[in-house]
Amino acid sequence: MMKRRTLLLSGMTTTVLAGLSGCASPTVDDYASQKPVLDLRTYFNGMVDAWGIFTDSNGKVVKRFTVEMKCQWQHDQGILDEDFVYSDGTKEKRVWKLTDKGNGAYVGTAGDVVGMAEGQTKGNAFNWRYTLALPVDGTVLNVQMDDWMYLMNDRVMLNKARMTKLGIHLGDVTLSFTKRA
Repeated sequence: MMKRRTLLLSGMTTTVLAGLSGCASPTVDDYASQKPVLDLRTYFNGMVDAWGIFTDSNGKVVKRFTVEMKCQWQHDQGILDEDFVYSDGTKEKRVWKLTDKGNGAYVGTAGDVVGMAEGQTKGNAFNWRYTLALPVDGTVLNVQMDDWMYLMNDRVMLNKARMTKLGIHLGDVTLSFTKRA
């Protein structure tokens, strides 16, 4: 009877630990061997178009949008000039100023980003974390963005960003980028 209890508890402990390890957030190291290898300076150079949605925490599509990006690099400095058009007709502009720090590390700023964005590429993935000053109903909320990009081929990249405030999931942004030929 004691041996059976020990085996049962051992099995439960293994199951709980396996479940907890499944909750761990991914890191760019998880994608280090994935191909094609993402080079931000190559992909975000020239014109890039994107189509996206914002979904609330329940998965309901709240906004649809398109983005036209004019991208250029000089040495280790990049500019991503983004023009957004939302499904309700509103428009928005964001200009990212990026710096390639070497070894796949990037930092960046934009007018609606609080402080400095920091990111890392490995393999086909880029993880970018920053605080975004988001206007909502006449006020501005500082929300945290955990932004992931995955290069699919030389022209297509997929992007999913998780938005939180004080650790509470507010929603997700999902985008498909296509680099113009």
